[in-house]
Amino acid sequence: MTSSFRTLYQDFLALLFPEECQACAGELAMGEEVICSYCRIKLPYTNFHLCPTDNAVHQVFWGRVPVQLAVAYLKFQEKSRVQRLLHQLKYRGQEEVGEVLGRWLGKNMQEHGAFQRIEVVVPIPLHKQKLQQRGYNQVAAFAKEIAQALEVPVAEQALQKKRSTGTQTKKNRLSRWEAMRELYALLNPAAIKGKHVLLVDDVITTGATLEACANVLLSGGASTVSVAAIAYTL
Repeated sequence: MTSSFRTLYQDFLALLFPEECQACAGELAMGEEVICSYCRIKLPYTNFHLCPTDNAVHQVFWGRVPVQLAVAYLKFQEKSRVQRLLHQLKYRGQEEVGEVLGRWLGKNMQEHGAFQRIEVVVPIPLHKQKLQQRGYNQVAAFAKEIAQALEVPVAEQALQKKRSTGTQTKKNRLSRWEAMRELYALLNPAAIKGKHVLLVDDVITTGATLEACANVLLSGGASTVSVAAIAYTL
């Protein structure tokens, strides 16, 4: 099949079975990918990459764990485009949502000098039971795109979640912190030893998960930990 014929065939299929925007469920126009142009403009960006050492996410960790840089790409609100994107990513198998958002944020981070110090990217792990149920870690694709933009490796197996905790969305800050203690373990010290690690999650609410993992990484030999997420709700 020639490239021109393949393009015509793909365009024909797009007319018959148009893909939908994962943020608003409207039809994607020709050339749009995963998120339509209108939603891309309307997404609530934080621009925290412009000030990664003093923003709302960075302040979450003050006095709790030493985080050098902190960024979340979007602001989370209920019944919003961001909530739908995260729902599609986590529960509808739409891994490409993480890929696109990671690509966009990664480009922003690559253009900011502070993030050039990152040496390895580590996604927050799922428990093996949850991973089997879902079939993928919703953070992995997002983390890989950021790593590619920063031209550093991804250490997907650096951390392990030792037991399943169920949903944390209804727990308060103290309950989340208590649930996270002793929950994560370092599996691959060589991947992070002496390095500046970027720890990546999907949503930051209380910061308990990232705090627990950051402590494990620092105790295991990481020189510095920074954090990044798709969204934050504070």
